[in-house]
Amino acid sequence: MSTLKLSTRQWQRIRAELHKEHPKSVFMIRDRMKAVLGFTVREHNGYRMRTAKELVEYDMTDKELWDNASDSKFHRLHTVEHFIALDFYNERKYTMFLLKFSELINDKRTL
Repeated sequence: MSTLKLSTRQWQRIRAELHKEHPKSVFMIRDRMKAVLGFTVREHNGYRMRTAKELVEYDMTDKELWDNASDSKFHRLHTVEHFIALDFYNERKYTMFLLKFSELINDKRTL
């Protein structure tokens, strides 16, 4: 099983393209989505390390708040990230998906 991690904006653009080709029932029934498209969709919230630029901006805006907090180091170094995970169950469909939507996935404006 392969998993593809997408931003919400990337998934919205890809889903719009898929809706042109497939009926809504494919997206509403999980087993049907798995059979037709070869994947299921998962929304996920997780922590990720902040970039150096984010750390500088964060320290300048929230320094006083986290200086007094007991867990300040963790919150200073991490931020919550919301993303969409596509769990593929068919390698052929995964490859075709990457070929078809690689421009949308690699477009920096959709991150």
